[in-house]
Amino acid sequence: MSQPITAADKTFIALRDDIVEGRIEAGSKLSETELSTKYAVSRAVIREAINRLESCHIVERKANVGARVVALSPQGLIELYQVRESLEGMAARLAAKNMTDDEIADLSSLLQSHFDEVKGGESYYQEAGDVDFHYRIILGSKNKHLISMLFDGIYHLVRMYRVQLGMAGPRVTTAYDEHKHIVQAILNRDAELAEMLMRRHILYSKNSIEHKLS
Repeated sequence: MSQPITAADKTFIALRDDIVEGRIEAGSKLSETELSTKYAVSRAVIREAINRLESCHIVERKANVGARVVALSPQGLIELYQVRESLEGMAARLAAKNMTDDEIADLSSLLQSHFDEVKGGESYYQEAGDVDFHYRIILGSKNKHLISMLFDGIYHLVRMYRVQLGMAGPRVTTAYDEHKHIVQAILNRDAELAEMLMRRHILYSKNSIEHKLS
């Protein structure tokens, strides 16, 4: 979503992706010394990356323990998805009012391109496709504060839950259908319906992940 520019940016993005994808396990301790060897950068660069990951809510610091990757828990999921449901519901409502016709047409064709993946019941959910769908609607809200709260705030933690406990099987097809109805509501400029459908979609996703966690 953002182009890596400096060595510090590249390290931050590499470390973030390793955490989100589960290559660095949820709940594990982060050692500056080990990470500086692994990514071949100074400890100062690692320290900066860890600080930035803390503001993304995927790393936490505890007294006498230091920095560690957040653990994925049913309670953490519920709290995160309550916020996500509210903010993304608002994004869908605003997108129905603010997206241009061209942006909606692009969103429809993006969804069409996902169709083949979904027919096979593959886990389209874990891939960029699903993230991209939500990403475009959030951008389509045209609300700078909302975009920042989602992307700079909670989105990588959301990705962590989805990638590591993502959906496969029947949920993939139903999630795709839910996406289709959301786009239709946005296309019809039905802001209220778009919000309701997005909120419901995120609630169903939470239930599916919660089932895997329990």
